[in-house]
Amino acid sequence: MDVNSETNVRVRRQLGGILIANGVITMDQLQESLEEGTQSKRRLGEVLVDLGYLKPTDLYAALAEQQDIEIVDLENPRPKPMLARKIPETLARRIRAIAIADQDGKLKVAMAEPFDVFAIDDLRAATGMRILPCLANPDQLERILNAIYQDGLAESAAQDAAKAFDSDSETELSGLTELSDDGPIVKFLDLLLKRAIQERASDIHIEAAPDGLRMRFRIDGVLHDVMHSPKSVQSGVLSRMKIMADMDIAEKRIPQDGRASIKVGDRTVDLRVVTVPTVYGESVVLRILDQGSISLDLADLGMHPRAMKRFQWAYEKSAGGVLVSGPTGSGKTTTLYSTLNELNGPSRAIVTVEDPVEYRIKGLKQMQMNSKAGLTFASSLRAILRSDPDVVLVGEIRDVETAQIAAEASLTGHLVLSTLHTKDAASTPLRLIEMGLEPFMVTAAITCVVAQRLTRRTCNECAIPDEPDPAMLKAAGWREDLVRASDLTDPLWMRGKGCNKCGQTGFKGRFGVHEVMLVSPAIQNLILERGSAFDIKTQAQKEGMLTMRQDGLLKAAAGMTTIEELVRSVA
Repeated sequence: MDVNSETNVRVRRQLGGILIANGVITMDQLQESLEEGTQSKRRLGEVLVDLGYLKPTDLYAALAEQQDIEIVDLENPRPKPMLARKIPETLARRIRAIAIADQDGKLKVAMAEPFDVFAIDDLRAATGMRILPCLANPDQLERILNAIYQDGLAESAAQDAAKAFDSDSETELSGLTELSDDGPIVKFLDLLLKRAIQERASDIHIEAAPDGLRMRFRIDGVLHDVMHSPKSVQSGVLSRMKIMADMDIAEKRIPQDGRASIKVGDRTVDLRVVTVPTVYGESVVLRILDQGSISLDLADLGMHPRAMKRFQWAYEKSAGGVLVSGPTGSGKTTTLYSTLNELNGPSRAIVTVEDPVEYRIKGLKQMQMNSKAGLTFASSLRAILRSDPDVVLVGEIRDVETAQIAAEASLTGHLVLSTLHTKDAASTPLRLIEMGLEPFMVTAAITCVVAQRLTRRTCNECAIPDEPDPAMLKAAGWREDLVRASDLTDPLWMRGKGCNKCGQTGFKGRFGVHEVMLVSPAIQNLILERGSAFDIKTQAQKEGMLTMRQDGLLKAAAGMTTIEELVRSVA
């Protein structure tokens, strides 16, 4: 055996000894991996990960311990783009390295291979500084590199646009139009939109601030800062968005809303655009409606089997009213579309009236509201009922006129689906009465009310067992007898450690937390007597309804989310 081979075996054995001492692999696993590595001429760590014996995070920790080198998390805090770009992009991508700190003239660099002396020499030559290498997760490095240099392109485009004019000076309407069509503005927005879609954002907030524009993405229901742009680019960005969404670019004093479509790869993504005038200028929120990322399968809603059985009984009836309630962004539209998708078939005529039409489904007749032309929910609903429908979807009940027509439709042999903004299922009948609907009409027209919220799902890649604080469990409403309401034998509490797949948050994706209330004769009597929401909720629970909090607790006990996240998302 030559000297190099002997050294490699010694180093690999040292790494193996660290991994065994850390309790992450066994001696048998080490021996098998050493033999496999010798045959395939691959590194020990790579073999252990490929065989499933070792998590990448444990490997990086052991490598850092072995080489007596610092291991860094690039998510907390994130590297500053200006500092990171001290390393040319081509070199940074080739050797997978990001500058993260300038320490007394020495450049601290996170690297996938901090032991590569040739890469360190290249860094020293490119930056003219001494290099302090440290270890980082290669997957994390790759993702942060993409974000930094993509942000760099966006920031560069914004800076180029900012040079075009000074937003503090008065700009003619024709000048705004010309600026919004300018290359840097278009490039800036394209990069921002593409990044939002790549990061699974549901909304983009472009907010006017005293010193510029603040960009934030809502990912899994939580807002994250993305970048800031110069104040001088504000008018151009807002004008470009208004032109894309067919809005009046001259109107800045009142809110406006519109729609736009963009091409991302080989698919089209719709945007719902809302502008709001603020003290620092107009802000805009873009809701991303990406049909390619939405599942319209009822089974994917995540309803508890007991709740799903009750809901199925309601939507399979030939007539009646099914309402889905919850705040904006709670998944009401997805629930309704999934239901329509289940009902859709050659034997049913399904008509929808929406503002806007968020998802297009083959086989449905979908109407888009146009208040300027006099096409409102109420007027459209009257026309729809004369067109012989079996199922009618009303996007939202906003006023007593729409509520009255929808109720009459459900009483005359139609299945009517709609949404309403209420905090829970028991409050929904009372909200309709407050809007002006008579109690007897409410009891006769409504069959079922579904209230829901969305809560973040624990990341499957980095989930580890957890022991919630008993006081927090008690405060959240956990009771051992809840287990009997599910298929659980024992609670399996889990928590995400944070990894590259979930952006170090411990969560990836969301699921629904529901309560399904059937309007029984007892509940009808309470509505007629104008009973309180508490009385209605108590009666519904006696009849077998799981509340949203109880549903969420059962799902948390199944390892789907954490108690803290449940308390945050479900009041």
